[in-house]
Amino acid sequence: MRLALGLGRRGLGRTAPNPAVGAVIVKDGVIVGRGWTQAGGRPHAEVEALGRARRAARGATLYVTLEPCSHQGQTPPCADAVIKAGIARVVSAMEDPNPEVAGQGHARLREAKIAVDVGLLGDDARRAHAGHIARVTQHRPRVLVKLAVSADGKAGLAGRKTVQVTGEEARERVFMMRAQNDAILVGIGTVLADNPQLTCRLPGMLERSPVRVVLDAQLRTPLSMSVLSTVRDTPTWVFCSDKASEVAQDILEQKGVRVFRVAETDGRLDLAAVLTTLNGEGITRLMVEGGPTVAASFVSAGLVDEVALLRGRTEIGANGIDALEGLPLGALTDGMTALGSEKLGVDVLEYYGRA
Repeated sequence: MRLALGLGRRGLGRTAPNPAVGAVIVKDGVIVGRGWTQAGGRPHAEVEALGRARRAARGATLYVTLEPCSHQGQTPPCADAVIKAGIARVVSAMEDPNPEVAGQGHARLREAKIAVDVGLLGDDARRAHAGHIARVTQHRPRVLVKLAVSADGKAGLAGRKTVQVTGEEARERVFMMRAQNDAILVGIGTVLADNPQLTCRLPGMLERSPVRVVLDAQLRTPLSMSVLSTVRDTPTWVFCSDKASEVAQDILEQKGVRVFRVAETDGRLDLAAVLTTLNGEGITRLMVEGGPTVAASFVSAGLVDEVALLRGRTEIGANGIDALEGLPLGALTDGMTALGSEKLGVDVLEYYGRA
């Protein structure tokens, strides 16, 4: 099952709106097939593994990180494929909370006299499928906030001048995190201050760059900014106020940008509406990389599910910009569970999550 979970992670950031599932088929102590959900969400992991196992699947055990689907979508039910292949036993990490499945896949397998065990490494599977779970139960993406802070908890220099507070190892890890999410979100302030590319710039990984999402209530992003000038290479979606200029929207759309309008209050976009819209567009895992203002907005709205906190070793000083606008840094992880930490060169990456 650990191997199946590892295989499933290969699909993170590429399978939305479908979950990134992993599957392994074992017979007489030998792995005879393995698979993971392919880019675009199909073929599913079970079908991939069965295709590799071929006749060896008969009488074998299938380990899968999520209950095999039982409904007819764009592909036939995986449960039917498992039955047809002659699998004798299925070990499933968790039941699929999707109302279209919700135990029906397991039930169909049992009706076909296949032994079914559920729950092996269930907690690991729930973390792996957190985006899928959020989509079908909360109707929004799973939200990960990534912040890089100095040793004294600052995010930038006085006067909102940017500064790099972490090193190259941390930068490369952020690129990998981007590749494992369906979309990256920043605010207009970050775009104007940093002109970020928001791509995955690891060797051979540029095509794994997720959709770039910009919160820009008044559509002020200059066309020269990287997120707009490279829109033909990496998609960019812009969220604006329902009162924003229609002319500005037309210009952006002609350039290839997708523009979405949501309600605003006191110049701030309705984040719940943003997440609902992203969910409707198939986004299951959202990485928030915005600066102190955007991060604080998500914290205040109670919309943060996970945190990746990068801590640098240098100090910026009392005049530096706080990591969260108007909030103590501790508010970011309040009520969350520490999931672990790791060294990245001289920096430390801390993980936190909400149940």
